[in-house]
Amino acid sequence: MTFTFTGKKYEVFDELRAYAEKKIGKIDKLFRTESDASVTFSAERGRCTAEVTLRNNGMFYRVTETTSDMFASIDSACAALVRQVRKNKTRLEKRLRDGAFERTSAPVSVPEDDEEAPDYKIIRAKHFPIKPMSPEEAAMQMDLLGHTFFAFRDQEQDGAFSVVYKRKDGGYGMFSDAQED
Repeated sequence: MTFTFTGKKYEVFDELRAYAEKKIGKIDKLFRTESDASVTFSAERGRCTAEVTLRNNGMFYRVTETTSDMFASIDSACAALVRQVRKNKTRLEKRLRDGAFERTSAPVSVPEDDEEAPDYKIIRAKHFPIKPMSPEEAAMQMDLLGHTFFAFRDQEQDGAFSVVYKRKDGGYGMFSDAQED
């Protein structure tokens, strides 16, 4: 597992880094392939927050835990990550086809075009692979990330670009560029 540590108004000392690598490294045994972990530490008003994001085979798992001790925050985050990974794996094994964990995809990048919209300033651009998946799997991935929308290629619509989103009433909606007959 490869680690990236970041401190927001908090200095990440060697003992904390070693502790986080040891605890989060144990989660790697739940995956078949190498994982990437991004750990962000922050402290504010006596509250220590550890945010851990794991990336494995195109799936993201994100947990934020806040306690009065940074080591306890890491422990809580690890426990929550293990629950998320196991819950996701059992859902996928029950509902999806064989080989759901071995899928690979080519990266897709979104070009930046500043000339069309000179009034809008793009502060950050992200590039990521867009995997083919079912709308249910996309909604589950969106919930795991804690986002309000998620872009994906709809395997049920021959790879049409689609976006699933969380509605204000608690339900889910979906946009798609699939052509209706």
